[in-house]
Amino acid sequence: MEHLNRSNETELSGSRIILEAFIQEGVKTVFGYPGGAIIPIYDALYDYKEQLEHILVRHEQAAVHAAQGLARVSGEVGVVLATSGPGATNLVTGLADALLDNTPLVCITGQVFEHLLGTDAFQEIDVMNITSPVTKWNYQVTDAHELPEVLAKAFYIAKSGRPGPVLIDVTKNAQLQHILFRGYSPCYSLRSYNPDPRPDMGNIEKAAALINYAEKPFVIAGQGIMLGKAEKEFLNFAEKSGIPVAWTVLGMSAIPTDHPQAVGMVGMHGNYGPNVLTNECDVLIAVGMRFDDRVTGRLDQYAKQAKIIHLDIDKAEIDKNVKADIPILGNCKETLPLLTDLIRKRDHSEWHKKFTYCFEIEDSTLIRKELYPLEGEITMGEVIRRLNEITEGEAVIVTDVGQHQMATCRYSGFKHSRTNVTSGGLGTMGFCLPAAIGASYAQTGRKVIAVMGDGGAQMNIQELGTIMQYRPDVKILILNNCYLGMVRQWQELFHEERYSSVDIQSPDFVQVARGYGIEGCRVSEREDLETALHTMLDYNGAFLLEVMTGKEHNVFPMIPQGKSVSEIVLNNKF
Repeated sequence: MEHLNRSNETELSGSRIILEAFIQEGVKTVFGYPGGAIIPIYDALYDYKEQLEHILVRHEQAAVHAAQGLARVSGEVGVVLATSGPGATNLVTGLADALLDNTPLVCITGQVFEHLLGTDAFQEIDVMNITSPVTKWNYQVTDAHELPEVLAKAFYIAKSGRPGPVLIDVTKNAQLQHILFRGYSPCYSLRSYNPDPRPDMGNIEKAAALINYAEKPFVIAGQGIMLGKAEKEFLNFAEKSGIPVAWTVLGMSAIPTDHPQAVGMVGMHGNYGPNVLTNECDVLIAVGMRFDDRVTGRLDQYAKQAKIIHLDIDKAEIDKNVKADIPILGNCKETLPLLTDLIRKRDHSEWHKKFTYCFEIEDSTLIRKELYPLEGEITMGEVIRRLNEITEGEAVIVTDVGQHQMATCRYSGFKHSRTNVTSGGLGTMGFCLPAAIGASYAQTGRKVIAVMGDGGAQMNIQELGTIMQYRPDVKILILNNCYLGMVRQWQELFHEERYSSVDIQSPDFVQVARGYGIEGCRVSEREDLETALHTMLDYNGAFLLEVMTGKEHNVFPMIPQGKSVSEIVLNNKF
């Protein structure tokens, strides 16, 4: 298409204005699925093939997850197109996932003509009320004159402050309407919207004083560090303070997992030391995390002995679950350097020894058996250990939800930020495959590996068709235990082994993949595992590897339901 001179007034359709906004916002890839109410935008897209790559997914939910994968790895805004009615409602799960995991998205849905609104027209649905609870902002456009300003707001709101998904519903008449386009101006501020609170130096000084005199301080890294692009600032703070650093599931990769101060993951299936010692630390510093229930266990027994310093950009998170003694509002990219300037350099070597002691208990009781089994069925842990040895922490690892997710988070090594992608808050099965497709478009140069279970693999298995068509180099690793493993584990431990609807039958995944033109193989013997992993990783193009793992294997450690973090168990004898 001829380059548009955006400094001059030009008559454009609403559809073309939307695409011009995408280009001005730096969008290169769009995920979507056409339909009647959004045909004008797709018609305009025909002329933008050189500037915008459109990926035709096989289901609208997958479009959102793919956009999430791209956004999570690249740090940019993911973009989605969908039609009205079922096209829009199919976005809801993905939007909810993006909202809970703070992923910046702009989703454009087509809508029926304005004069048909409220008449129960074909494929008309009240998208505004349906998506309001699962978006950071949504808006319906019925006049093309609104589009430039609304789209600028959409991108600004999606990526500013605490990021999240935005949905813009555009009626068909607004898509077709031609108006005088006076250019596109990005949005940098909105009245009554303050996404970056000003830091309170008084609170920062109080926090520094607490840290300087603490004997057993402890830091938990959350995803807010990466969302704020504050990895360097966090590392500087951690290294100067000498404090042990743990992370949440979504905070993983904020600091290299092999850093000398790294002590592992907190939460229900996190490491033994970070969980137990949460209830022994004297100062707990939470950076960009929200103290959700999977991290805290019983709130009335969570870090009651400690002073809590909570750094977060969202005021709503302060005191929501855990009362903060010293709240520090603001982007941690700004607040961490201010705090770092005021703290003393320390090493806390004696305190670190407690974490080492706890790790030795976990290692001898559990980890070695998981990672280096000498006999019996293949464990998920050993698959991830061997994968990690080959990739050396350089790959982007995308996981689905379940036992494989926890094994991957526990045993993967990450050297770089934004290389751990998973569904954290909503726990969406079916997230992995489309998210991995999206991650491959982030153009990091790293291998993208999709690790999933046999249950989640079947929830969006149709996206093998997207891989077939566009050939993204995604490596698919299915850890198949022939069960809905995490549910089965709970039924075993808390419901007297009354296994109900968890024995899931699966197709021949390798044959299914080959039906989509994707090469693959299956492994059930330990001696074949390493060769198969090398084959998958070295293959030029997408590859599916199915590994048969132990059927009734459980993921430990585990904080049993209703228990505190210090009651974490290393096996099923509790």
